[in-house]
Amino acid sequence: MAQVCEICGKGPQFGNNISHAHNVSKRRWNVNLRPVHAKVKGVGKRIRVCTGCLKSGKVVKA
Repeated sequence: MAQVCEICGKGPQFGNNISHAHNVSKRRWNVNLRPVHAKVKGVGKRIRVCTGCLKSGKVVKA
């Protein structure tokens, strides 16, 4: 399942793990998603929303 917020479209960011010996390996930072029952077009629906959208009030809980 894709790690994407259904409100703002925010997805994972990519970068590198760098050890003390400067060994580099790929890694990713996933979005902090929460399943929420929200009103979408007047109907209650379960969507996956990032915590940034929840805190800013972009989601109306059903």
